[in-house]
Amino acid sequence: MIFASDNWAGAHKSIAERLLAESTGFAAAYGNSDLDRRVEARFSEIFEREVSVFFVATGTAANSLALASVQRPGGITFCHQEAHVIEDECGAPEFFSGSARLMAVNGEAGKIDPTKLSAKIAHFPEDALRHGRATAVTITQSTEIGTVYSLPEIGEISTIARKRGLPLHMDGARFANALVALNATPAEMTWKRGVDMLSFGGTKNGCWCAEAIVFFNPEQAKEMHFIRKRAAQHFSKSRFISAQFDAYFENGLWLDLARHSNGMADGLRAGIGASNSARLAWPTASNEVFAVIQKSAAKTAEEKGAKFYEWPIPAGMPDLVSEGETLVRLVTSFATTEADVDGFLKCLAA
Repeated sequence: MIFASDNWAGAHKSIAERLLAESTGFAAAYGNSDLDRRVEARFSEIFEREVSVFFVATGTAANSLALASVQRPGGITFCHQEAHVIEDECGAPEFFSGSARLMAVNGEAGKIDPTKLSAKIAHFPEDALRHGRATAVTITQSTEIGTVYSLPEIGEISTIARKRGLPLHMDGARFANALVALNATPAEMTWKRGVDMLSFGGTKNGCWCAEAIVFFNPEQAKEMHFIRKRAAQHFSKSRFISAQFDAYFENGLWLDLARHSNGMADGLRAGIGASNSARLAWPTASNEVFAVIQKSAAKTAEEKGAKFYEWPIPAGMPDLVSEGETLVRLVTSFATTEADVDGFLKCLAA
């Protein structure tokens, strides 16, 4: 009953086998192998246009280097107040962008409020030398609290950004989970809604270590080769990242894995929603579930081997948890089973 994080899951068998198959023989290094080129072309097919792709090791690297590529002196990037880039990346986006600032924007359900975003951007006109200047907007899809931006919501954020000429970045650590939740295509959820750059995550969804920065306008990616190299993210044996993505995309495996993890989360949502000893903290649509449960039930579940995290109460929800209760986050993965879900729900019932 491992619900601590989808990062706790291993690698899918097909991806592990593809890595093993690639481990023998020789191939050109630093992204120049036939496999690297083939996988880069596959990204363009998936997104229905020519894209530039840069493989990196972690989601933090993908977010930080993507945002660094569009920064200017005095730059400010706008993000949700609970976004991973501002809460969980140890200042890496600021470090790699030369001390550019992150500006938090409030919004319900883990999503940037468009009106508040417009107001925040307005505080930084282009000629405001002392205050700095707006340079980018970033959104997280799916969000840090398991919700998902709808396609119109992405378009609305993009429209606001474009009015000031600001590129829009999407943190897609759980990109596939959001995609299948919306039943959309990769193109529909990104560049067709005005997204300029994407941190495309595979690690949380069955890969061993595979993340990519995707530029939907290759002209915007001219400096990324140097930025990635300087950040020590230019892999010599890049074919081992390509091999993971090669298996990940084959026959739609990546979408099947996301559907499975979302489906396991649906089982948790249904069981918790019907429980007398627990309740859903708020609606979610991806593979993250947030629940308010009795502390005694949490202890029972942990004693029976369940792993999950207690979660801080979000801003604006001071009355969410009563005495004797706790807020927990439950994350499903491609490796979660129905037995895991049933076992946890039985702990709550007990």
